[in-house]
Amino acid sequence: MNAINSNRITSIDFLRGSIMVIMALDHVRDYLYSGSFYFDPLDLSKTSGILFFTRWITHFCMPIFMLLAGTSAYLVGQKKPKPELSAFLIKRGLWLIFLEMIIINLGWNFNITFPMFFFITIWALGVAMIVLAGIIHLQPKLILAICLIIVFSHNLLDNIHINGNTLPAFGWAMLHAQQVFFWHGETFLVGYPLIPLIAVMPLGYCLGQWYAKGYEVAKRQKKLLTVGAASLGLFILLRYSNLYGDPSKWSVQNDAFFTFLSFLNVSKYPPSLLYLLLTLGSACIFLSVTEQLKGRLANIISVYGRVPMFYYLVHIYVIHIIATVASALIQGQDWHIWFLTKPIWFTRNLKGYGFSLPVAYLIWAGIVVGLYPLCKWYDTYKQANKQKWWLSYL
Repeated sequence: MNAINSNRITSIDFLRGSIMVIMALDHVRDYLYSGSFYFDPLDLSKTSGILFFTRWITHFCMPIFMLLAGTSAYLVGQKKPKPELSAFLIKRGLWLIFLEMIIINLGWNFNITFPMFFFITIWALGVAMIVLAGIIHLQPKLILAICLIIVFSHNLLDNIHINGNTLPAFGWAMLHAQQVFFWHGETFLVGYPLIPLIAVMPLGYCLGQWYAKGYEVAKRQKKLLTVGAASLGLFILLRYSNLYGDPSKWSVQNDAFFTFLSFLNVSKYPPSLLYLLLTLGSACIFLSVTEQLKGRLANIISVYGRVPMFYYLVHIYVIHIIATVASALIQGQDWHIWFLTKPIWFTRNLKGYGFSLPVAYLIWAGIVVGLYPLCKWYDTYKQANKQKWWLSYL
């Protein structure tokens, strides 16, 4: 199989599908694993190896999804003039922000009074898309230079802090500092600051040039492998030095294994330079080695990658419904506790609820497998109805 199949790039769909499947694991852990309500799985003083990696592996999802969104935008732009592409990106970005604030917010919390608003994954994706709408009019080399400068220099901002429930503090949190705000009975969680994420999508747009029609496959594979290996090599060097690139330093632990975990435990909020070198470098290598991938597994996983937003929206509601029903029927709790008034991580009355980690893994597998027929149906519907404009927004 060539990397291009029915105008789709198999390796991109497979990578996107893989991270969508992995992403669901983190959300199942949040809502259905009993330990989620007691401590951070990345806390080396309390975690175990399997629990650490259950959380850590999902670090790859957001930046890779952001990168591939930029690559997809470039490929869409091969069929549209740039003004038309810009208009599409702006509209889709605004739509994603709406989805985050209303539809996804309701899915996370099941509370129609909307006592809280999360500025997390899809919000950041939407804003980045709007930024990309403007930046695509620059020369590709200039786009690349600007984005690399942002990615490599943004950790110089780590020591800037603006505290308090103030508008300046909220503005700074939007840019570079994860923070929670409480105003007039409402909770505002800024989970994904925009710097440097707004630079990742344009990097993916630049990457899209390697997937242009007629580009030599072997040449693309070699470039991806080179960039990926260089990124991981730089990650190791900078991480080992503990000099720059991440506000969270690694340290020697009680044994070699936990020292290794400390080395891997890079900062996600906001994504540090080392976090991006590790995740995006791995993505490049993955794209290189899966260029010629064949087989049923690749075809199945790629389905999730072709309908990522549809899958994302549905899986949130499915997980929350399962948590609500399991709470009432299996553990005999009041199901109303799942109409959340605080972020799930701050909801103390959920302590004592949930299942063991192996059971959480089984539920995750069941959800992913169970959603496949629905995703397959929607994928088939999209492919058969490409003339329907609204399908490009879901």
